[in-house]
Amino acid sequence: MKDMNDNKDVKAGQALLAEISDDLANCMKCGNCMEVCPIYKELQTEKSVARGKLALIEAVNNGNLDITAGFDQIMSMCLSCKACAVKCPCGVKADELIIRGRRAAVKARGLHPIKKAVFGFLKHRAVFDFALRLAGLFGPLSFKKLPRAMAVVARFPMPGLDKRRVMPPFAATPLRSMLPETVKVDNPKMRVGFFTGCTANYVYTDIGQAVVSVLKANNVEVVMPAMQHCCGTPVAMSGDHELAKLFAKHNIETFERYNLDYIVTACGSCTEAWKVEYPEMFHDDPAMLARVRKLADKTYEISQFLVDVVKFRKDNLGEVKAIVTMHDPCHMARGIKVTTQPREILKAIPGLKLVEMKEPARCCGAGGSFMMAHYEEACKINDRKIADIASTNADVVATSCPSCRIHLTDGLVRNHMKQETLHVVQFLAKSYQAGLN
Repeated sequence: MKDMNDNKDVKAGQALLAEISDDLANCMKCGNCMEVCPIYKELQTEKSVARGKLALIEAVNNGNLDITAGFDQIMSMCLSCKACAVKCPCGVKADELIIRGRRAAVKARGLHPIKKAVFGFLKHRAVFDFALRLAGLFGPLSFKKLPRAMAVVARFPMPGLDKRRVMPPFAATPLRSMLPETVKVDNPKMRVGFFTGCTANYVYTDIGQAVVSVLKANNVEVVMPAMQHCCGTPVAMSGDHELAKLFAKHNIETFERYNLDYIVTACGSCTEAWKVEYPEMFHDDPAMLARVRKLADKTYEISQFLVDVVKFRKDNLGEVKAIVTMHDPCHMARGIKVTTQPREILKAIPGLKLVEMKEPARCCGAGGSFMMAHYEEACKINDRKIADIASTNADVVATSCPSCRIHLTDGLVRNHMKQETLHVVQFLAKSYQAGLN
């Protein structure tokens, strides 16, 4: 096999790691990260925990190690759940340093062939859109429906997809094709741009429809720019920084064309992209940074927006009878630090009882593409979450992340549990609908 180092820039990869030498030195190797790392709890190996990964990056900087295939593989074994960064007594943001390790590996060795193919395809918005529309139309030929909502399995082997993996089906019609670009209301009190992200547009259109209906119920005009694209987080997390910047620039330019009071998302990762990652990407470009910050300052995750900005209506809520437990996605709890607002929404709904898990913010093992690339490890981590859910005797699992919804559903099916997983905003949409009856 041809060496992946051919035509790659090894020195550029090493230079990326040299830039973080001071940050690496702040890690005192205390091992506090071992207590909270979901992967370490399953594998019990030094290379699986943040401390071990940072030591390997230091070894590259010291000239004791090359950026090898093994280095690349070890850097990929991280969920970016941020638990280690929160736990670190020295304030080391190990998750960000590990992503820098991935960036260095991409520079030195190139992307994994599967990711290279996927990202090359994702780069072209029109082609990506067309392909996922086809997936929605012809999905039943490739995937077999399971006897529960939003759950299918592959009929035959597919690259990068474990044959046991339970997936949601692609939508026959994407969300942004179901609705007009601007959803008007009488006498709107504000005009909000909805960044749908990929999953709510092409897979969980029920989440997107719930966002729109809830905003309409609160007299908010909704704009879904047709030209918006992936937020770029999956690409950035995989180490392709330059392509992620292209996605960011595209989305910024797209939303700038509309006169919007706010931007909302239904995903903590997408929100973090707009509020945290985009400004960081353009920190060395003052003109672009000013444009990014203008949009970042008015971007909110939907539950945060409803509670903190709109002060959502409670006078017309109908009864939703359900016992619900709440799973806090990593990028909600430790990324944008939004956990109380989803609960305020759930607690406001008549008939709904919220029962907390022991560890609601513990990672479910999704980690974006991690649950695809490392399915065995992702399942072990997920099983702990599923056991916590089972202990609550809840009827339904609420979350704020489409990716978590995918992985939680997989875990519930594998563990022969009947609970459904829904986005928090879907409960509020159900309540407003019940209030009309």
